[in-house]
Amino acid sequence: MNFKSTLCFIAGLAMILASCANDKLVRNVESPDGKIGVQFSMVEGQATYEVLFNGKKVIEPSTLGFDFQNMPSIEKGWKIVDSQLSSSNSTWEMQWGEKRVVVDNFNQLVLNLEEEQVPNRKMNLVFKVYNDGLGFRYEFPEQESMKEVMITDENTQFNLTGDHKVWWIPGDWDIYEHLYHTTSLTGIDAIALRSNDNLAQTHIPENAVNTPVTMKTSEGVYLSFHEANLTDYAGMTLKVNKEKLMLESELVGSDRTGYKVKRAVPFNTPWRTIQISENAGGLIESDLIVNLNEPNKIGSVDYFKPMKYVGIWWDMHLGTKSWDMASGKHGATTKYAKELIDFASENKIGGILVEGWNTGWEHWIGFEDREGVFDFVTPYKDYDLKEVVRYGKEKGVELIMHHETSAAPRTYNQQMDTAYQLMNSLGIHSVKTGYVGKIIPKGEYHHGQWMVNNYRRAVETGAKYQVAVNAHEPIKATGLRRTYPNVIAREGLRGQEFNAWASDGGNPPEHLPIVAFTRMLAGPIDYTPGIFNIKLTPHKPNNQVNTTLAQQLALYVVINSPIQMVPDLIENYKGNDAFQFIRDVAVTWETSKVLNGEVGDFVTIARKDRNSENWFVGSITDENARDMNIDLNFLTPGKKYKATLYLDGKNAHWDKNPTEFQIQNKEVDNTSKLEYHLAEGGGAAISLIEL
Repeated sequence: MNFKSTLCFIAGLAMILASCANDKLVRNVESPDGKIGVQFSMVEGQATYEVLFNGKKVIEPSTLGFDFQNMPSIEKGWKIVDSQLSSSNSTWEMQWGEKRVVVDNFNQLVLNLEEEQVPNRKMNLVFKVYNDGLGFRYEFPEQESMKEVMITDENTQFNLTGDHKVWWIPGDWDIYEHLYHTTSLTGIDAIALRSNDNLAQTHIPENAVNTPVTMKTSEGVYLSFHEANLTDYAGMTLKVNKEKLMLESELVGSDRTGYKVKRAVPFNTPWRTIQISENAGGLIESDLIVNLNEPNKIGSVDYFKPMKYVGIWWDMHLGTKSWDMASGKHGATTKYAKELIDFASENKIGGILVEGWNTGWEHWIGFEDREGVFDFVTPYKDYDLKEVVRYGKEKGVELIMHHETSAAPRTYNQQMDTAYQLMNSLGIHSVKTGYVGKIIPKGEYHHGQWMVNNYRRAVETGAKYQVAVNAHEPIKATGLRRTYPNVIAREGLRGQEFNAWASDGGNPPEHLPIVAFTRMLAGPIDYTPGIFNIKLTPHKPNNQVNTTLAQQLALYVVINSPIQMVPDLIENYKGNDAFQFIRDVAVTWETSKVLNGEVGDFVTIARKDRNSENWFVGSITDENARDMNIDLNFLTPGKKYKATLYLDGKNAHWDKNPTEFQIQNKEVDNTSKLEYHLAEGGGAAISLIEL
């Protein structure tokens, strides 16, 4: 039985003004391919929706509403006064990213709701249904009975159809840098993760999860819950109700105000999103999150060039150098920067990041009084900013600016225009921002409305001065890169640096095969792959990277980002044949294809270089060895390619023998297949260069 017959659909795209049973008013909308359907109804005057996929429910009837500080809740006592159905099918172009052309094809249902009693408040609900999922949001139109709202809770429910398998991190209001857990829904225990000595800040008030959160049903359907276009609103976590098998929105709050969102009417909430796929790879290939954002507002960002970059960064995590000058091990010196620029220039690497260049690092973390600590325009005495920029330009290497705010955004706001103007005047067109520590003022959190607006201010200021922003300790990605393509990447996960100092042993081999199907669904990641000294010898005898060297290469393809760091100490790259893959691999793509994958186990992704006919393939696995067999039918028919395979060595193992690798060469075309082995915690990186 298909979805149309299930819901008494007539022909094509349908809307039913009265339900098949009872007297409830019902509206329906389905995806362009007919596989996903949404039924909306008023149950005792409360807005309720459910979702079907291939004729079977994936979301049981779930209610929608709000609690406010200054007015009655929105729950029961509402009615549909009008509704509209429409369709749209268009394309738009990413200026950089995982593909060039994005198809934006959806069917839309707009519901105009009104309170049945005085003051007759009005609210619209908008559902957009795509072939890869759906998004819905609340819209509050201009009205006399509602001028301003102070939201204490948004009560958006997601009633699940079973006790699904879930890949999750806790609903931390301050940070996303947790390891992922794999449990059933009823096995989620975020409260148990409140104590984490590896985090600079953390706040987990509820048994909730952060998004994207990915699930697999017993029928093999993949679901991922997230949000799109997070604008002037609090970030959403999802509270777990084990008894009802339900998730419910739990907005990040503020201890200073007592409410979670304050908005003047009219306004729209972010989109609440559900990606749906018959296979795990379909989640990665989905464009739902970017499509639910507004079109480009700032025009071309051709001042930003997708690139690989070296940096004065990994040294600090290894302890060989420091951010501050007083330690006697200062990393950000003119001499060292020039050495890295020379290496970058010799190896087709376009950028250099310099951390610790500006005054203030002696007093930046662990101190309560961090206001006014950093100066974002004044370098230390041993670092000549203008000379480094000049030398880099001479060598064809662009400086990436670094702004660590120490979670004191008011200090950053005061200097932001001056700092970005300085970048513009020097021809510096990208900045890595950081927000390490507990937010000042006390009572605000990284993911609350106040900080969402601070992160946005940096993006808008960057657009004003032609600067692209890569945010660390960020608000999560919600597709804003479509509207502001100067939003190039962000951290927002437990990154590579944890391998250098985390007391829990670093990121386990399963970490990145989970990240690819969870965090990466939100947007580009600055993960910093490419560590060759896997055992971190002699610097960190108690830490290591928990992958093989071949997997570190593969991550340049698997992890999507228009900026990819080449982070290791340069002596670890020199003379190593594996480094050729890093020289060759692209960072911005014409198209991307997921060739295989299972959440938390393995994934293989192929991406075509946007500027040539070359393709690159990356495979990674968890702690289990695997044999791979991939079809190269995505290659252009009639063309020949040189395939260079960077593979795990015969005895490679992420812990016992991580650096053994082998290189194979062969000629291939679109009729070829490749067979290769992934070691435990291993990977494969393949370049396919047109002959």
